[in-house]
Amino acid sequence: MRLNKKDIQHIANLARLELTDKELKTYGDQLSDVLSYIDQLKEVDTEGVEPTAQVTGMKDVFRNDEIKEWNKEEREAALNQAPEIENRQIKVKRILT
Repeated sequence: MRLNKKDIQHIANLARLELTDKELKTYGDQLSDVLSYIDQLKEVDTEGVEPTAQVTGMKDVFRNDEIKEWNKEEREAALNQAPEIENRQIKVKRILT
C-alpha cells in the first residue's frame, strides 16, 4: 500500500511532527513498506489458529499481599531513616498524574 505525500503529511500532523520534504519522503516510503507488509500478512490463512498474546510460556506471577508486622526496633530504624515523618508515618511528596 503506497501512501501519497498528502497522506504522510496528515499522519505527521496528527503525530504533531514537523517534517521536511526529505523526511516526508523517507518516512513515507518506510511507512508504505510497513503497510505493504501488513497487507501481505493479511493473506496468510489463519483458520483454526488459536489467538495468543505470547508464545514463550511465561506466566504472570501474582501473590496475595501479606501484612508482615515489624518489631518495634525495625519500625524505629526505618522511621529514623526517613527525611520527614508525620503521625508516625513517612511523609512523601504528593504525586498527581
